[in-house]
Amino acid sequence: MNAHGKQLVTLAAPVYLSLLASVASGIINTVWVSRLGGPAVAAVAVATNTENVLLGVALVFASGTTVLVAHARGARDPAALRSAIRAGRVLCALITPVVAVGGFLLREPLAALVLGGAEGTATRLAAAYFAISLPGMAVFFAQQLVDGILKGTGDTRTPMRLALLANGLILFCDPVLIHLYGVRGAAASTVLCRAVALAAGLRALRRAALPRSGDGARPAEGTRAALRRTLTTGLPMAADFTVRQGGALVLVAIVARLGVTAVAAYSIAYKVLYLATMAFYAVRQAAAIHTAHTRGAGLDARRDIGRQAVLLSGALGLLAAVLFAVTAPWITAAFGAGPEVAGQSVLFLRCTGPYLLLMACFIALGGVFEGSGAASALMWVTLLGTAVQLALASALRGAGLPGICLAMALAMAVQCAGLVVPARLGRGQEESGARVVRVG
Repeated sequence: MNAHGKQLVTLAAPVYLSLLASVASGIINTVWVSRLGGPAVAAVAVATNTENVLLGVALVFASGTTVLVAHARGARDPAALRSAIRAGRVLCALITPVVAVGGFLLREPLAALVLGGAEGTATRLAAAYFAISLPGMAVFFAQQLVDGILKGTGDTRTPMRLALLANGLILFCDPVLIHLYGVRGAAASTVLCRAVALAAGLRALRRAALPRSGDGARPAEGTRAALRRTLTTGLPMAADFTVRQGGALVLVAIVARLGVTAVAAYSIAYKVLYLATMAFYAVRQAAAIHTAHTRGAGLDARRDIGRQAVLLSGALGLLAAVLFAVTAPWITAAFGAGPEVAGQSVLFLRCTGPYLLLMACFIALGGVFEGSGAASALMWVTLLGTAVQLALASALRGAGLPGICLAMALAMAVQCAGLVVPARLGRGQEESGARVVRVG
């Protein structure tokens, strides 16, 4: 492992822990809410899934700011750094009220929509949860921006500590507030604990060596131009995430045609896969940050970062495939599933090896595209792969969950192959530009 590989490990390890901590908050909520009955569990489940979708909205300004701050840091350009931070703040301020206020006003129709229009206890509880959680998106969005700025500077440890702080507090606050206020208590616990982490994050941001208002420095460009740049950078990343999440939801609907047992087995296995996929996304974030920091180093540096990212993530994917194949019976037993569900879940986990390995390579290499400003190409490849996955899953579902696994692996192979085209185009453009400079 060379210097680029070591830097990727340094950046990725804290990101992985923070991603796992974020996943843990939903699990903690579900564990405590489960004592309130099935309708309460359903309400919290759909509410947390809605939050995952809203994370795609936050990525517009959070990820866009991360990449632009990293570019400015790598270029040692304080004016560009000020522009990137200001644009992120303005965009966050514009988007947040629309989500927070609009979500609160539309909480009841939204609850009915996500629960299939059914009236009943679950819908009322989901609306009650939304009444607190959707205004609380203001805290969540602000925290995402703070994390994005810190990650752009190369500090991935502070966001990790903030995530651990928030979810550690949730662990203690959930049982108390849920006991006192039911489902509303779960939402209040999450928002309050995130608010504490946000306060700590703002304090960390003030201590960071960043431009401050009133220091006499001028931004590199006007607010409108900076906003356009942030949107251009962040929108493809947000769209890529949203397409992937949407595809996962449609895939659940396809699996549902195989029966309740298959859906339950798939749901358990998919939660287990998070342990691996979060590692791939951690490498992706690290690759995006490191590529942005070294943007002026040239094509050879990006190639080396890409190779190191693929090697690191691929090794993690291979390790996960082996571990899941060996330990699948014990993993599924921990969920308390019945024999039939557990058997199908074990089968699914043991079939995911090729998919995990291909996904590890694709996700990691995507970070280099994001960091070099080519996220839009990545988005189109993801869109193509998702369409192929859903078509193949529908065609192969007759083979059961192994057929679904095969569809996922083949679609990921298409996505890996799809990265070759934009990579070659980018290489050709850069080499052409270098020849023009030499001739000049």
